[in-house]
Amino acid sequence: MNVHQFFNKWVVLGALIFAGFLTLITAIAIGLTSSPQASGVGFAPADLTVIPAPTGTSGAPPTPTVDPFASATSPAGVAIGNYVQITGTEGQGLRIRAEPGLDGNFQFLAYDSEVFVVQDGPRDVDGYVWWYLVAPYDETRVGWAAADFLTYIPPP
Repeated sequence: MNVHQFFNKWVVLGALIFAGFLTLITAIAIGLTSSPQASGVGFAPADLTVIPAPTGTSGAPPTPTVDPFASATSPAGVAIGNYVQITGTEGQGLRIRAEPGLDGNFQFLAYDSEVFVVQDGPRDVDGYVWWYLVAPYDETRVGWAAADFLTYIPPP
C-alpha cells in the first residue's frame, strides 16, 4: 500500500471538520457551566481583589473641620453598624491604625471611595474622633480611622 492513500484531501478535510466539531462542543460546555453562587452580603464577590500599592503620604496629621463628638453617633450618620466611605484625602489616602490616636501603629492605607463598616467607637483621642472600621470584602483590612475623613453611605 502507498502511504499517500491514507493522507489524501478527504482524510485531511474530515479530520479538520471533526476537530472543529470537538472545539464547538467544548465551547458550548464551557458556556453552560454555572458561575459561582452569589453571596448574601449584597455585592458580588471578586475572584481577585487588587489593592494598589501605597504611595508617599504627607506626614502631617489630618486637620479636623467638625466636632462630631457631640453624641455616640456623629451628625454625619457615622455610627456602629453603618457603612462609611473614605473621603477628602485628595488622593493621599487615610492611615488606618491598630489603636485610636496618632500614636497608634500604622496598619494600612485606605483610599478615597473605599467602603468600610463601622464596628466600634467613637473614641476621642489626640483631638480627633476615631472609629473602628472593617472592610466588608476583606476581614484583614481593619483598624481605627479619624472621623474627619469618613462619610456615611447607605448600605448596599
